Amino acid sequence: MPTSRREAGQEPDHPTTTILRRGGGGGGGGAGGDDAAAGDVDGAAPRQVWVPGPIIVGAGPSGLATAACLKARGVPSLVLEKDACVAASWRHRTYERLRLHLPRCFCELPLAPFPPGTPPYPTRDQFVAYLDGYARAFGIEPNLGARVRSAAYDATIGFWRVAVDEGGGGATAAATEFVSRWLVVATGENAEPAWPEGVEGMDGYRGVAMHTSSYKKGDEFRGKNVLVVGCGNSGMEVSLDLCNNGAKASMVVRDKLHVLPREILGISTFGLSVFLLRWLPVKRVDSVLLFFSRLILGDTEKYGLPRPKIGPLQIKSSTGKTPVLDIGALRKIKTGEIKVVPAINRFTENGVEFIDGHREDFDAVIFATGYKSNVPSWLKEEEFFSHVDGFPRKPFPHSWRGKNGLYAAGFTRKGLMGTSYDALRIAGDIVDQWTEAFASPTAAHRSCSDHGA
Repeated sequence: MPTSRREAGQEPDHPTTTILRRGGGGGGGGAGGDDAAAGDVDGAAPRQVWVPGPIIVGAGPSGLATAACLKARGVPSLVLEKDACVAASWRHRTYERLRLHLPRCFCELPLAPFPPGTPPYPTRDQFVAYLDGYARAFGIEPNLGARVRSAAYDATIGFWRVAVDEGGGGATAAATEFVSRWLVVATGENAEPAWPEGVEGMDGYRGVAMHTSSYKKGDEFRGKNVLVVGCGNSGMEVSLDLCNNGAKASMVVRDKLHVLPREILGISTFGLSVFLLRWLPVKRVDSVLLFFSRLILGDTEKYGLPRPKIGPLQIKSSTGKTPVLDIGALRKIKTGEIKVVPAINRFTENGVEFIDGHREDFDAVIFATGYKSNVPSWLKEEEFFSHVDGFPRKPFPHSWRGKNGLYAAGFTRKGLMGTSYDALRIAGDIVDQWTEAFASPTAAHRSCSDHGA
């Protein structure tokens, strides 16, 4: 079965594409015709490729998991990835000291456990190696360097048109239009760095300003005075890494947050919560977690880290905001090695002025302000995905399927467990339609609407 563009370069002998052959390259979908031709410097129509199985946009964990689940059930797919490798965000936009926050058993993708000997909390490099091995094991060969410019459903033929620039972009880019009955959006929740907006004086700051996506290791800042903006898991870990490598770290804390120990009585805090939720309501489990957190970590408010009134699991469920799992930063905060500071009022040439009025100079400012979805920039669709935040409008567990063969993988706000949930359900739904299409050519038309609700 083909898993890459190289194998899908010709129209397949498949009932749905035979029907499409008669429909021909009609317009009307938004991503065909005008949009696709707009990027062709020579004015020629883009090369058109009919794909027998689904198009998957993104070769991170969500895209790989979906392709693997499909492949295991006999359905080919075409994976498009704008970068030059799989799992580019994990490989190139994470810091070296990163470890998975959850035990490996909660981070495995479907159908393949971690290799024997992998530690309970795999490092970044170990997880990247796992993803590389996962792609090899299932024969997934993404079309690399393929940047999706637009994707839209063409109702006149009942298929998705995906306009892609291949070959690195710029004047050398080759315009291609891929056409498929199914489109899986797997670019994920963390496609692009999120920068703070509207902070006075940022453009005039003369020190180093970077996002954590560019941060690699703390020894580059040895002896420097560094401000970390953000106090989530990334902000805490970067502050700890800076401190451990001889930098003077300050961390901006603007909101209330829950800090939990990574383990309670030798058991993963996350694993314990998953177990307790089988028997107890969320509020009761939150009470148990907070009791042990106070017992192990003490009163975090004394150190400038006040807790919200709502419990950590309730906040995670309602807002997607993940509690901090402490791996040592809190101890540094208690000793004063990591300094907690209030929100920024404005930047100065050499540092910042905080909202309490005091000023401080910093050699560097690192923004641990998270990431955002990039779906609204390329997907021409109004109903399933919100254009405000780039997430499906439906909450988990109904966030994986839209209409007309559109799917979302990895937008659950539930990490890699959510990725596996999505991949299995998307694959099962597409396999049902794939089987029906082979059983009856006329059923191919019906299933587009029957399975799209």
